[in-house]
Amino acid sequence: MRTLFLQAPSFDGFDGGAGSRYQARREIKSFWYPTWLAQLAALVPDSKLIDAPPHGLSQAYVIDEAKAYDLVVMHTSTPSFREDVKMAEALKAAYPEIKIGLVGAKVAVDPVGSLDAAPSVDFVAGAEYDFTIKEVAEGRDWKAIDGLVHRGKNGRAQLNKPRAILDNMDQLPFVTPIYRRDLDISKYFIGYLKHPYLSFYTGRGCKSRCTFCLWPQTVGGHKYRTRSVENVVEEIRWAVKAFPEVKEIFFDDDTFTDDGPRAEAIARELGKIGVTWSCNAKANVSRQTLKVMRDNGLRLLLVGYESGNQKILHNIKKGVLVDVARRFTRDCHELGIQIHGTFILGLPGETKETIEETIRFACEINPHTLQVSLAAPYPGTELYRQAVTNGWLDVANAELVDERGVQVAPLHYPNLSHTEVFDSVESFYKRFYFRGSKVMSIVGEMVRSPEMMRRRLREGVEFFSFLHERQAAKVS
Repeated sequence: MRTLFLQAPSFDGFDGGAGSRYQARREIKSFWYPTWLAQLAALVPDSKLIDAPPHGLSQAYVIDEAKAYDLVVMHTSTPSFREDVKMAEALKAAYPEIKIGLVGAKVAVDPVGSLDAAPSVDFVAGAEYDFTIKEVAEGRDWKAIDGLVHRGKNGRAQLNKPRAILDNMDQLPFVTPIYRRDLDISKYFIGYLKHPYLSFYTGRGCKSRCTFCLWPQTVGGHKYRTRSVENVVEEIRWAVKAFPEVKEIFFDDDTFTDDGPRAEAIARELGKIGVTWSCNAKANVSRQTLKVMRDNGLRLLLVGYESGNQKILHNIKKGVLVDVARRFTRDCHELGIQIHGTFILGLPGETKETIEETIRFACEINPHTLQVSLAAPYPGTELYRQAVTNGWLDVANAELVDERGVQVAPLHYPNLSHTEVFDSVESFYKRFYFRGSKVMSIVGEMVRSPEMMRRRLREGVEFFSFLHERQAAKVS
C-alpha cells in the first residue's frame, strides 16, 4: 500500500513527535525528531514521512499530500489525541477509501476506547508496532496481524493477539536516511543541544521503574534491548557523511547509561570518528564511565533528577539516592561534562516544603541548564493508577495540556492545590536562573560566542512570552 506516516498539525509549537521526550509546548520552542515514525518509514518501501508541527504544515497541506496514498499512519498521544482525531476525520472526509491507523502509547494502553472515540480510524497498533505496521502496509489480512486492533464488519474493535517483543534490534533499518529524505533538519532544535543536531535510538526499554515515566510502562518495556555497537557506529558513520552540517548527535534511549560497558564501547568508537555527542543518563554513572565518555566526545548529559527530596524519590521508585546524585553531578562538573537537569513538581508526597527543598537542591548542584515540568499522570502508568485510586486526579477533567497546548497541573493533594503546584514552576525557574552567579555565567557564555548570544536572546524572548501565556492560562 502507498503509505504516508504522519505527525499531524497540532498546537503551535507543540512538540509531540513519536520520538519526543515531551508532549506539550515548552518554555522555549523546541522539536525532537519523530524517530518512531521514521523507523516505520524505513521499514515500508516508497513511503513518506510528514512531520507537520516543526515544518509549520497545515491540515490543508496534509490533505492535499494524502491524495497520493492508500494508507495513513499517525502517531498520537494523550495530549494530542483530540486534534489527531480531527485530522483523521478530515482525511476520511476527503478520501473515504483511505485507511487510517494510529500508533503510540495512548492507543497501545486503550486500543478499544481509542477506536470508539475515533470513528474515522480503521485500526490501532499495540506496544511495539514496527512490524505490525509493516505487515499492514504489505496488504496482509488484518485478522492475521499480531499486535493489531481493528474494526470488524460490525464496526466493533477486533483484538488480535499481542506481538512478541523485538529482541534483535539490529533487525531495524537506520532512521537517519529517512531524516535525509523527508525532513529539514534545520527545523529541529533543542535549547541545550548544538544546532543542527540529530537524535535517534540505540536501544529500547529502561531498567528503571519510575512510576511516572510513560515509555517503559507502555511501549518500551523494562528490559533494555540494544543495537550492537557495530550497528550503531555504522549509522553514525553514515550520518556524518550525509549531514556534514550536524554539530551534535543525541542518543534518545530512555537511559543510555543503563549498560555502562556498552556505553563505554560506543564512546570509544565515536572518539575515533571525532563526533560530539550527548545522551540521557541516570544520576548514578560511575566517574570511570563518565571519564571514558568525556574523553571520546561526550559533551552533555540529560539527567532526570526529578526531586531533591529523598522520600519523593522513593515514592516514585527512582532508584537513586540524593547523595549519589550529588556525587555524580560533582564528577560531571570536575570532568567538564555539561548537564541539562530535569525536575518534576507535584509528584506523590509533594508539599510546599519539598518544593523548596528541590529548588535549593537544584541551585546547589547547579546543572548548566534545567527543565521544570509538572507531574503528568499518563494513562498506563503507575502514577495514573495511584492518582485515580487516591483521589489525586479528577478523572473527568484529567487533561494534561490546556487549549494552547501548555501543560497544566492535573494532580492535587490534601495540603497542596493545583494552583500552588502550577505557580511553583515559575518560581523555580526565576530562582535558578536569576541568581547572580548563574546570570554571570550566562553573560560570560554569550560574550564568548556571538552565536550563543543570538540564541540566548531568542530563548529569553520565548521564555518570557511563555511565562505570560502561563499567567493567562492561570487566569482563564
